[in-house]
Amino acid sequence: MKVLVTGAKGQLGTDLVLLLSDRGYEVYGYGKEELDITNFDQVKRVIREIHPDVVIHAAAYTKVDLAESKPDQAFLINSYGTRNVAVVSEAVGAKLVYISTDYVFDGTTTTPYNEFASTNPQNVYGKSKLAGEQFVRDLHSKFFIVRTSWVFGKHGNNFVKTMLKLAKERDELMVVNDQVGCPTYTVDLANCILDLIQTEKYGIYHVSNTGQCSWYEFAKAIFEEAGVNVKVNPCTTKDYPRPAPRPSYSVFDHMALRLNGFNNMRDWKKALIDYFKN
Repeated sequence: MKVLVTGAKGQLGTDLVLLLSDRGYEVYGYGKEELDITNFDQVKRVIREIHPDVVIHAAAYTKVDLAESKPDQAFLINSYGTRNVAVVSEAVGAKLVYISTDYVFDGTTTTPYNEFASTNPQNVYGKSKLAGEQFVRDLHSKFFIVRTSWVFGKHGNNFVKTMLKLAKERDELMVVNDQVGCPTYTVDLANCILDLIQTEKYGIYHVSNTGQCSWYEFAKAIFEEAGVNVKVNPCTTKDYPRPAPRPSYSVFDHMALRLNGFNNMRDWKKALIDYFKN
């Protein structure tokens, strides 16, 4: 089976390419230097040439705060870039996996979001990713929209690496305690995507590790696992203002995985232990 991966040099894309290659798939991984998803003609040429069975679209504009002042850039990449990939993937008959985000929700609820919950993004990044979802739904017939959250892994930048870096520079850290979500280990996410693409159970899926925590609790667990001695103090979102508003609660219910007979994701704490082992 041929699989084309966009965003192949990002933290998820790198793990996807490694996993798929390891499992014997013929993998074509493209970073933004090799494939500009905003260039329709280039997308058309590359995808038609390879004629993949599956396209995993992990390329995205992910600078959440910068997107507030650069909405055109966010929508160009996350929305129209996704349209380009969807149109050409459909034309060659490839299944399409689109990586989306918990930021499509407003975070005003107190119960986990299932795949049928109403979306209401509060920042430009979330709005641009939701527009990408809409293009996939409108323009493709065999798709998996995979919403994920709080992603961490060996490659690329993420919260775990940021915390460990800050701990080397400071004795004390302030971390927000009023935003709650689900951490997701890239290796587990990649394995779940591999399970999905082997089926025709298309639709929207919430994929994260199970369990929930605040960023503060996540930070405490990181330092505990890493054996790093640093004082972590809880603070509120108001104490630490950012250009882009974040959902205060974006915990996932993995209803689609459950009802479609896929394996349950392991607890985020177990995933974090594995991350440090590897």
